[in-house]
Amino acid sequence: MASTQAAEKRREMPQKEAEDPSSLRISPPLSEDGAAVHDLIAACPPLDTNSLYMNLIQTTHFADTCALAREDGEVIGWVSGHIPPREPDVFFLWQVAVGEKARGKKIPKRLVADIFSREACRNVKYLKTTITPDNEASWGLFRSIARWLDAPLNESEFFDKERHFKGRHDSEILVTIGPFELPARL
Repeated sequence: MASTQAAEKRREMPQKEAEDPSSLRISPPLSEDGAAVHDLIAACPPLDTNSLYMNLIQTTHFADTCALAREDGEVIGWVSGHIPPREPDVFFLWQVAVGEKARGKKIPKRLVADIFSREACRNVKYLKTTITPDNEASWGLFRSIARWLDAPLNESEFFDKERHFKGRHDSEILVTIGPFELPARL
C-alpha cells in the first residue's frame, strides 16, 4: 500500500500557480509573447534561436501545446511542443528555456505539467524530444520527467551531425518517454 501511494505521489502534477505563494504564473502563450520568448531563448545559450517569426507562430498556432512561466510580469520560462499529425498520442517537446534567475525552481516540469493538463493532450501517452549527447542539463531534466511519469526512457538515433546537419550542428538523439498515463490534475 505504501509503495502504491509513493508511486501516485511521484506522478502528481507539480504545484500550479493557485497553490504557489510566489508571483509565478504559468499559462498558454499569447501572440504578444513572441518577442519575449525569442529574447528568453537568446539569453539561454547554447539553445538554438529560431526566427522571431517562428516564435510568433509557436505562440499562436501552437499555443495549446506551449507554456510560459511569468514572474512579476517577466517571461522566465518557456516550453514549446506539438502533437505530431501522424502521432496523436505523442507530445513532441521542442524546446525548454529557463532564465538564469529562475533556475532551480522546477519550472520546466511545471510547464510540462500545465501542458499535459490541457484538453489538447488528453490522448498523450508518450513524450518525445531530441537531445544532443553532451547536453547534461536536458538529459537530467528528461530523466526526472520519466521518473515523475513512472515511465521508461528510450534513446535512438535521430538526426546525424553529418548526414542531416552537414556538420553544422551536433547529432540529436531521439528520447521517447512512455507509455504513461497522464497524472491527475491538481
